[in-house]
Amino acid sequence: MGLLRTRRSVLPGFGPTLGFAVTYLTLLILIPLAGLFAKSASLGAADKSGRRKALYEPVHGSAPDIAGKDAANPLASILSLAMMLRYSFDLEDEAKLLEAAVVAALEGGARTGDILQPGMTRVSTTQMGDTVLKELEKRA
Repeated sequence: MGLLRTRRSVLPGFGPTLGFAVTYLTLLILIPLAGLFAKSASLGAADKSGRRKALYEPVHGSAPDIAGKDAANPLASILSLAMMLRYSFDLEDEAKLLEAAVVAALEGGARTGDILQPGMTRVSTTQMGDTVLKELEKRA
């Protein structure tokens, strides 16, 4: 439970009404990292520097009901990229910029249908990506 509270403080804009989304995002981060802590074979053998190859992917279903409708939430994919920047390429500053852009997009009220709440603006997959990109450009 303490981790969920920490996650809320790291991702402002997720209040108690979006507890499910916070839990979901926390799991999106924890499940892939669980293999790292367990020294999963899926991470491959360590190279000479001790680093392992890694796979970063949002873990969710294929959502066939919204396929081709520009309605999927791209944030898990974007945050997977931030993890790759941080853990595979040691680009901590760039990862933080990308994460900050996601937070800013959410704080600005942009929401795809799966996380929509009253008072927020429903956006498409493309619009959410564009919103994150605009926020990233402000910070770069």
